[in-house]
Amino acid sequence: MGASVVQLTESQKHIQHTHRVFEDQKRAFHSNPAPSLAEREDNLKRLKQALLTYQDRLLEAIDQDFSCRSRDESLIAEIMPSIQGINYTLKNLEGWMKPSRRHVSILFQPASNRVCYQPKGVVGVIVPWNYPLYLAVGPLVASLAAGNRTMIKMSEFTPHTSALFQKLIAENFPEDLVSVINGEADVAADFSARPFDHMLFTGSTSVGKLVMRAASENLTPVTLELGGKSPAIVSPDVPMEDVAQRIAFGKAFNAGQTCVAPDYVLCPDDRIQAFVDEFRAQFSEMYPSLRDNDDYTAIINERQYNRLQGYLEDARTKGAELIEINPAQENFSDGTHKIPVTLVLKTTPDMKVMQDEIFGPILPVVGYENLDDAIQFVNDRPRPLALYFFGYDRDQQQQVVNKTLSGGMCINDSLMHVAQDDLPFGGVGDSGMGHYHGKEGFLTFSHQRAIFAKQKFNSGKFVYPPYGTSFHKMVYRFFIR
Repeated sequence: MGASVVQLTESQKHIQHTHRVFEDQKRAFHSNPAPSLAEREDNLKRLKQALLTYQDRLLEAIDQDFSCRSRDESLIAEIMPSIQGINYTLKNLEGWMKPSRRHVSILFQPASNRVCYQPKGVVGVIVPWNYPLYLAVGPLVASLAAGNRTMIKMSEFTPHTSALFQKLIAENFPEDLVSVINGEADVAADFSARPFDHMLFTGSTSVGKLVMRAASENLTPVTLELGGKSPAIVSPDVPMEDVAQRIAFGKAFNAGQTCVAPDYVLCPDDRIQAFVDEFRAQFSEMYPSLRDNDDYTAIINERQYNRLQGYLEDARTKGAELIEINPAQENFSDGTHKIPVTLVLKTTPDMKVMQDEIFGPILPVVGYENLDDAIQFVNDRPRPLALYFFGYDRDQQQQVVNKTLSGGMCINDSLMHVAQDDLPFGGVGDSGMGHYHGKEGFLTFSHQRAIFAKQKFNSGKFVYPPYGTSFHKMVYRFFIR
């Protein structure tokens, strides 16, 4: 009787493939551990051209995965920042790669100090579903700029985008330089357990803890881009039209499925009704209808849709006042994953909307008496990924900057700090650790190697043993004071 043939599951095939590619990339890195500027620029230009070539197909794939994703939102948040990030990196990469000279104390002269920026090796990137292209391309650009090999695990919740991006990469890069891995959660778990030289994860805090735990087994350094409840503080005297317009844009963009979306609003008690009225007016102007409006994005899948509906029901049963912003008074009871933006008033701390990151078109509005109370409310909770302050008084602005801590911050805007090429992006505490974007991305994926160099003359011999000479005593008197 012949030997039985073991049939591998799809997940097992993906895992086998992951292991093989990882070993191939390690060998490839060891054969070329210091890619030249020209090589890195060529890789970035190739990626840019591939994105431009695939642009329409990528927009269509993202739309399919969401059942309705605004084409303009995908252009604004996926294509444009990816291309602009490559352009900015190409413009600055030569300067970033140059070793930086450092001071040498007279005690160690003659010598030189410098920091060289060397590739780390094989980088692993785990991508979430909410911005599947940008959150794959951004880390890839930084990794390629730093001279690394890169493996990217795409989300199983965006199958069309993930498959198309895998095809795009395979057509333009050898597998031992860049590779895209697809598969379910068990593939992602195995991926996070590979002994990468650096790993970047974007996603929820709960999954981030699992990724970090897996990485710790290999002492893999990690950058965690998580989330949290990003507050928007409304000052006592800012024009409400300005506030409502900018918060409405930030909350409605991608239907709130953004890690830095305003999660809740802190508003002076006596201005809450004005905020509600102006928010309704501004939102309705941007989205006069929702259900069949291609500008308004749907919730990604049934699981997330049910989670958000559960939040609304939980708030309702616990006494909240729900204000649905539905300009055309459309029916959303069946046949769609769209949810109108819903303001939640009269919240209590035990409501899920005040405990969990919402990640959808639900916006609690919490009253406060004075600005110090609002600041204390923020500081009593885990540190958020973003904080938004709306007010034109410079002293108030500085008060909020000085007395709070968040991953990033916008003053009189929302979301836009993420799009700044020359600002680092990252969290703090529960909202993450480490930074990337621009130069910080290059540094994150580079080993900053300190090099102290001497030539033939050795001044250090004067402090060699035997100790206790008059020269030793002179050195101690001079340098220990």
